[in-house]
Amino acid sequence: MKNSELSIHCQSCSFSHLCLPVSLNSDELDSLDDIIERKRPLHKHDYLLRANTPFRSLYAVRTGSFKSYVATADGQEQIVAFHLPGDLIGFDALSSNCYTSNTVALETAMVCELPYQTLNEVAERFPKLRNQIMSHMSAEIEQNHQMMMLLNKRTAQERLLHFLTHLAKRFTERGYSSKEFNLTMTRNEIGNYLGLTVETISRLLTRFQKEQLIKVDGKLISILDFDAMVMRSQGKFEHDNPTQRMVV
Repeated sequence: MKNSELSIHCQSCSFSHLCLPVSLNSDELDSLDDIIERKRPLHKHDYLLRANTPFRSLYAVRTGSFKSYVATADGQEQIVAFHLPGDLIGFDALSSNCYTSNTVALETAMVCELPYQTLNEVAERFPKLRNQIMSHMSAEIEQNHQMMMLLNKRTAQERLLHFLTHLAKRFTERGYSSKEFNLTMTRNEIGNYLGLTVETISRLLTRFQKEQLIKVDGKLISILDFDAMVMRSQGKFEHDNPTQRMVV
């Protein structure tokens, strides 16, 4: 492609290990490169996918982040997922052949488009690729199960602590700092996802900061005591130690 920003290949992508099997050889990666379409940047609030449109492709996040949401019966937005680099988007369309959720950029972002019919044909030749796709689907189902348990069984502070620690782990997997990161989603969006009000999110962030679990500076979150946050997200309090620090 003429635009060098769009000419990145799987071999040089720092997140390919998240969306593709690490054991693919160079010839197999070249075959994938032939079918993958690198899309131009999307800006904040741009739609990547709209619900009820025909399913044609999966999308791998290259840079930036996205949210996926569904519209409730009364027209309200319910966020069902946040997507980071290396995530695959679009599995919700496989059964109905239509996308069931809307996906919107939270910041300037780029994706790789994988036309599903062609991808399926390539996966027939490369069983490792098919296994990776199935692994992504399985992980998404597991995450949905965890989210159901979180909303049904956990307190407000346990939900938010789980969200922050899980986000820190996801950043670690992508080679980013797990101790300090920017929230690209708003507090209202976090509350929507966790079933909490924005006032509750703000109050809990203030409490966590007073308890020296985190430091909040606008959208910047600094993790001060990861282990205590994990324990408290699981409803364990007796061994909390605010002076303990996460070791990465």
